[in-house]
Amino acid sequence: MVSPSKPGIAFPSVVDRAYKDYKRHLKVTDIMSRDVVTTTAETSMEEAARTMGERRIGSLVVVKYGRPVAIVTERDLLSTVLAGGLSLEETPVEQVMSYPLITICPNTEIREAARTMIRKKGRLVVFECGEMTGIITAADLIREMPDAPESSLVVDDYMTKKLITADETGTVADMAVLMGQGRIGSVIVTRDGSPCGIFTERDLLSKFFARGRSLDTPVGEACSSPLITAQAGISIHEAARIMAGRHIRRLPLTRKTGLAGIITARDLVEGYAK
Repeated sequence: MVSPSKPGIAFPSVVDRAYKDYKRHLKVTDIMSRDVVTTTAETSMEEAARTMGERRIGSLVVVKYGRPVAIVTERDLLSTVLAGGLSLEETPVEQVMSYPLITICPNTEIREAARTMIRKKGRLVVFECGEMTGIITAADLIREMPDAPESSLVVDDYMTKKLITADETGTVADMAVLMGQGRIGSVIVTRDGSPCGIFTERDLLSKFFARGRSLDTPVGEACSSPLITAQAGISIHEAARIMAGRHIRRLPLTRKTGLAGIITARDLVEGYAK
């Protein structure tokens, strides 16, 4: 909508303002994933990893005695099992799962959900009347991040400036240990010293554990390429829009001198939660 008294200056229309107000008051029930994939405490981590890879998800809710009691994540797989030198086949989910579950009510507004996620450092499992009805991840939250004042904060304040890189000739097994030991979710892959791709926890699950491929594969053959980047200095809302549109959870940021850092879906949730 253009102001008649000031041609060329656009103001938000009533529809635009109403939509932004609607986005600010979305509730957990509006954005949660209702298809919660579960596993059992006795299941091997090999099977759990394969299930996560096949479903392209980063966690499984663990059921024991018929009730959801814990959660096991891709980070547990990397940091506890692979980096710890444990056997995937012989390690049960119960040995590495996180409990108790972090729970939330379906009628909670999404900004409060974001605050709970950052404060308790984990995915949120939605319960209503004692029954599990959904799950909320950082990716769910950034897909619906409203264009509000708090989301106009710049990514530079929340990005990680120390990037972990590895040459394309390194193996996927090496990357898994590197990510697990550093408790990070991705490695920037380089070719002749220049960034050419990114290898993530989700790549490990979906491209290898789900398909039974050897982890001795060079990471250059397995990384996501070309590298999707954005300029440092953009708002967290713009970063969320790019990540949701490209279906990615990590966004490397650049300046004229090269890579400046990386921001994750969880970093964006932290910015929105403040």
